[in-house]
Amino acid sequence: MKKISIALFGILALILTACSGSDTYRGSWKATDAKGEKFELFFNAKDFTVRKSSGKKEKFEYSQNSVQIENSVSTYGIQLSDGRRYQINFPKSDDESVGLIRDENGTPLYVISRKNYLKYEDIFKFN
Repeated sequence: MKKISIALFGILALILTACSGSDTYRGSWKATDAKGEKFELFFNAKDFTVRKSSGKKEKFEYSQNSVQIENSVSTYGIQLSDGRRYQINFPKSDDESVGLIRDENGTPLYVISRKNYLKYEDIFKFN
């Protein structure tokens, strides 16, 4: 009986932590939208904040609902508390310091970087 209880506790702990955001995208990001407007995003385990260049902040609760790794390119799915779904994609297999946030249809919303404000073309330019 004790082994079953420990196993159930372990499974429950795994389920609870699986819903929180990945360490890969937690923290501070510089973001640029399609219009070139600049934002700062900060991801915590279960919520994130978007600060506009005007200083106005919006906070959103989310849960991570998927992880996909294909050809060393990782994509994390998140669902906001209001039902919207986004994908946080790191298109360069060797660099998780730049990425894209896309809506559920795959439309890019933000280009994100740990260091600089980037444009979509900066990520997908030819070397």
